[in-house]
Formats: sequence, C-alpha cells, structure tokens
Amino acid sequence: MSTIRLTAAQAMVRYISAQMTEDGERFIDGIWAIFGHGNVAGLGEALERAGNALPTWRGQNEQTMAHTAIAYAKAKKRTRAMAVTSSIGPGATNMVTAAALAHVNRLPVLLIPGDVFANRAPDPVLQQVEDFDDGTVSANDCFRPVSRYFDRISRPEHLLTALPRAFRVMTDPVNCGPVTLAFCQDTQAEAFDYPASFFEPKVWRIRRPEPDSRDIADVVALIKSAKNPVLVCGGGVIYSQAEETLGAFATRHGIPVIETQAGKSALAQSHPMNFGTAGVDGSACANEIAESADLVIGIGTRFQDFTTGSWALFKEPGRKLVSINVQGYDALKHGAVGVIGDAKVSLEKISAALGSETKSAFNPQSRLDWLAKVDAHCSARTDVPEGYLPLDAEVIGAVQRTCSEKTIAMCAAGTMPGALKLLWQAPQGGYHMEYGYSCMGYEIAGAMGIKLAQPERDVVCFVGDGSYMMANSELATAVMRRVPFTVVLTDNRGYGCINRLQMGTGGNQFNNLYQNCNVEAQPAIDFVAHAAAMGAHAVKAKDISDLEAQILAAKDRAIPTVIVIDTDPMHGPGENGGGHWWDVAVPEVSERTEVNKAREGYVDALKHQNLVD
Repeated sequence: MSTIRLTAAQAMVRYISAQMTEDGERFIDGIWAIFGHGNVAGLGEALERAGNALPTWRGQNEQTMAHTAIAYAKAKKRTRAMAVTSSIGPGATNMVTAAALAHVNRLPVLLIPGDVFANRAPDPVLQQVEDFDDGTVSANDCFRPVSRYFDRISRPEHLLTALPRAFRVMTDPVNCGPVTLAFCQDTQAEAFDYPASFFEPKVWRIRRPEPDSRDIADVVALIKSAKNPVLVCGGGVIYSQAEETLGAFATRHGIPVIETQAGKSALAQSHPMNFGTAGVDGSACANEIAESADLVIGIGTRFQDFTTGSWALFKEPGRKLVSINVQGYDALKHGAVGVIGDAKVSLEKISAALGSETKSAFNPQSRLDWLAKVDAHCSARTDVPEGYLPLDAEVIGAVQRTCSEKTIAMCAAGTMPGALKLLWQAPQGGYHMEYGYSCMGYEIAGAMGIKLAQPERDVVCFVGDGSYMMANSELATAVMRRVPFTVVLTDNRGYGCINRLQMGTGGNQFNNLYQNCNVEAQPAIDFVAHAAAMGAHAVKAKDISDLEAQILAAKDRAIPTVIVIDTDPMHGPGENGGGHWWDVAVPEVSERTEVNKAREGYVDALKHQNLVD
C-alpha cells in the first residue's frame, strides 16, 4: 500500500481540499482562521503550505467568521460550505453561538477549534479548562449539543474515519448541520503514514430521498377531499431547489402558497399564487387563508411558533395537517400526516397522482388588496412635522423602490425580521433571513457571506443599532477583501423591538431603549464615523428621499457602504394589519394594572391554542 507521511494537520488540509461537488468545485470553499496557540503551529503551517489549494482568510472574531461561513452555505443552498478554525479556549468557545445558529438552521459548516494536549504533559496548558471530576473534558465539549457531528482528534489516524463522517453529515439533506472536529494541538503536529488513496479526489452527491408511495397516496386522498387547502413553504423548498416545482404545483392545482421566514422568496412576491407570509408577523391575506383552510400542507418547514401563531393558527379542530420534509422529526410533528422525502420529488409525485385535480376556494383579490396596502404603508410620508422620525416601513419602502431582480434583502434580529417578512416584496431568491436562531450580530458577517456566495447579486443588509453594536468588525474584513454590499443601519437608540414587546405584555419601559436604562449619560454613538474608521463608505441619510439616493449611489462601489438613518422606536410593522397571536408568557401576579390586563388577554388567547396531537 502506497503511503504519504504527513502531520495530522497537513493530512486534514490535503483531504479537505480534495472533497468535490458534482460541479467540480471544492465542497469546502476555504477556511476562515484566527491563529493562536492550539492551531498556529499545526494547522497554520499546513494551511500556509496548501496555498490556493485551500485558501485561508483572516477575520476579526471567531463567531462572526463562522457567521460568514454559515451565510455562504445558506446562500449556496447547502451545496457548498466553508471551514473555520480557532485557537483553544476563548477562540474556540466564541464559535459555540455560531454552531448553535447552524444547528438550528440545519446548515453545513466545518468548525476546527484547537484543543488541549492529547498527551496531557503540560496540563494545564494556557486557556485550558480543567474539570475536577472528568479528565477527558475540555472547553470544546460545549460544542457537543450544538453540533450534528462532534469528534475529538487525539490521534493522527482518527482522521481516517472522522473526516469522511464529517463530510457525510455536511452533505446529507436529512442530518445536515455543523460539524466540530476538536483538534488536539500536539496531534496536529504529529506525523503518520497515511494511505495515498485517502487523498484521492472524491465527489459528494447531495441525495434526493424519495418518499414512500403509501404516504403519497394518503396525502393525495386528503387533497382530493379538501375544499380549501393551503401550502406552507419552508426553507426546505429552497434547499431542495424546488422553487419552480412549487410554483407549478400551486398553479396547476389551485392551492395558494403562504411563506415562512426561511421559505420567503422561494416564489417571487409577484407570483399570483404567493399570498405572503403566515403567523405572528404574517400578512392579513395569508393568515385569513390559514384560518379558513381545512388542510394545511407544510413543505420543508419546521412549523416554528412564529409561523404557526404558537399553534393557535394551523390546528383548529377538524383541520388536517400534512408535513412534507426530508427529516422525519419534522415530518411527524404535531400529529401531521408525514411524507418523509425530498421536497421536489415529493411535490412531483403528488402532482402526478392528483392529475387535473384543482381547487378554487381562495380569493385572488385578497392578495392584490394586501399588496396595495403594503405599498401605501411603505410609501414616504409627506408634510411631516419637524423632528419626525421615519418608520421602519418607510425605510423598507425606500430600499424596495431602488431594488431590482438582483437584490437580496438580509437580516437576522430585532425589528426588521418581522417587518421584512411582512412588507418586503421579494424577487425570487431575493430574501435571506437568519431567523431560526435570530442571532444579533449575524448581519454584517452574513452579508459578506452572501456576497461571496452570489457576487452577481446586490446585497442589502438591514441592521438595527443594537445588533450592529453586538458585532460589526467583519466590516473591516469586507473592506480588506473588497466585498461590496449595502448596510442600512436603522438607529432607534436601543432595542426597539423588545421594548415594544415589553410594553405589549403590560411591562413598563425598562432597560431596552437607552433613555430607559440606568446610565449616567445618554450615549451619542456616531455610527458613520465608526463605519468609516473601518474603511467603509459611510453616510447619514437626512430623510427617506436621501436614503433612496444613497442606496442608488452605493451600487457601483467596490467596498461596503453603511447608510445610517434615525427611526421611530415606538411603532412596529404589524400596525398595518395582519399578524397573529404569539405565546409570550405574561406574569400571573403583578402590581401593575397593565400587566394584569395583559394577563387576562393572555389567558383568553391560550384557550385557542391547540397543542394536543
């Protein structure tokens, strides 16, 4: 048997660089790295030696580097991914939040945190966590519950089994998610005679699991007997690349489509069967359809509580629930009639069995009426009083009027996810929302990841001042790498979204807006100067008209543009209608009259919640 003598780190890099997609590209596009003790001498040496065979990029923070990688994988529809490596200790644990984000969203990323010495000779080494009762524990054990596959590489030969398992998980549509390979630092430097065949190029095919014909027959019978079914489009439609299939299915069989956060833009908002988004932050026409439906057919959705109105929207007595999902865990939730299989294949088989069966219970005009209402709500206000602060809806309208079919609107947390889900009229593929984990600080790094994945698109990043303050440093990385995108930074001087939730549940304004915080002086943060200091083109928009002009001016730049605009923190997008109840627990006992009143409403709403399968 022919062998090659390499260090474990060199072997890992060589193996990763030889794992290919069916399109002839590396599955792992490259690796983000911040070096420290635990990865600089081992992986650092190997990566420098590899050069462009596996490119290495430097970021500013381990969590946000991983966010960039995750956004890249999401924008690539899980067909490609990136890796991220860190030192041991804080460098490693910085990535745990990102691992959780990828886990919740079922997205592939390869995390390679440095780990303690396998030989334990220098214990405790710098930054080592010592467990008094378990000598096998390191800080990297924090990754276990938020990784789809976790392994600790403490022997060079462990790579022979660990790496194929890692790629199996990342390319598996059923179990796709983050992989963590905790890499002991002395093992990285240890040499081994690896089989030469281990490094031969391998093509990873992303499978399309076919559904059981009996499950298909059950769903076909349900659709035929239903009077007014509705399709709920989740992110699995996009990962399956079933967008055209869904549109054709809905049109042929006369079944309206409503969207989740992850499924939004699978169909363009202009598609005549797209009735907008469902649930708490959903449109009036979508929720009306959901409430009147006798059959709800979920496709590639987790049925998260925002979408389902905490199960007060989709589970009325007598209503049937179908869930088409590649993952059995999701397909059988809440007593659903499950179809376990790929979204595209499943829809094709159901459509073939339905033949010419069609429905017509929905009202096409309700969709047009809703879109007209959105246009009016998002238009710029005129004759406003001095000191007027624009609404988030006006900001969305300004971006909408400047966008094209190439525009992707992205966000993650705060006010804008709900506002964009409700109001953004996306072209197909023109929406990227991290709302599985809704992680503040994802936005800037995520925008860079999207642009790296789809350089031909115009990426517009919506971020609030609170989320921007959480994590903004990859703006400097985007400047260094000349990755252009536009950041619309809405400054409402605090956490406006949570402040409204606090007030909506009867609470007093407290610790959310800066004006209600325990501070000695109110902050006056100059976001324009801050962004400019990192090399971005940064401006303050005077009003909505100026915002539109600045967005248009940003399109030809080779660096990120940050446009700051002051907004009203007190008004949310749902005030235009739509929306649904959401289970947010209200205190049972309080001295505040407002809380007691909110509790009464909460108890009444619980009566409409249907949790029993």
